[in-house]
Amino acid sequence: MTEQPEARALFQSAYENRYTWAEDFPGFTTDVAVKKGEETYTGKVRVNSDLTVEVTEIADEKVKESLYTQLRDVITHRKRNTFEKSHGKNSFRFGETDASGSTEILVTGDAMGSNYKVRGQEISQVSRVMGRMAFTIDHKASLDTGSGYVSTNYDAVFRNSQTGDLMREMQFEDTYEKVGDYYLMTRQVIHIHEQGKVTTTEFDFSNIKLLQPAIAQ
Repeated sequence: MTEQPEARALFQSAYENRYTWAEDFPGFTTDVAVKKGEETYTGKVRVNSDLTVEVTEIADEKVKESLYTQLRDVITHRKRNTFEKSHGKNSFRFGETDASGSTEILVTGDAMGSNYKVRGQEISQVSRVMGRMAFTIDHKASLDTGSGYVSTNYDAVFRNSQTGDLMREMQFEDTYEKVGDYYLMTRQVIHIHEQGKVTTTEFDFSNIKLLQPAIAQ
């Protein structure tokens, strides 16, 4: 596929407009309450400066694992990587433009078969194929931090990559607040539609405190 420099430039502009934490991000601690159905679990979280995650004081292992996975997903999107490191080897071409004004960006060279849509200065859709699973994430709303945007409302649809059968739908509502110099998630609500059932999980983060950066000796 022949590269279209304009397509690369459009996608790079949107990619670099995402809000990410600076290299000197100190990490933070927070109390957390996880509500699943009628049950509420409380615990503590520590995200270190190297972006490793520690979850403590939650006895239920499944809840603890779901919280850890949720935090890792959030950190993946806040971690700063250069465009060259993430996409430098890929080639980009324009696809179609849909009714919302989003322009399709077709990618060659991506190991996960990723394609995107860009609207304005934001990535409005991500599509990937990972083995037998294909998923599409549509971004509905965002927060302008002044240093890039954070998606605050988005839907994810998972299908069997071979048959196209619907496996699961998820809707996310995220809330961010500024703590010190950084925007951190204070709440996330996830609605999961699967096998005819709808389940809702709520993560509430409170008493958030940035860690003090280490002082070089």
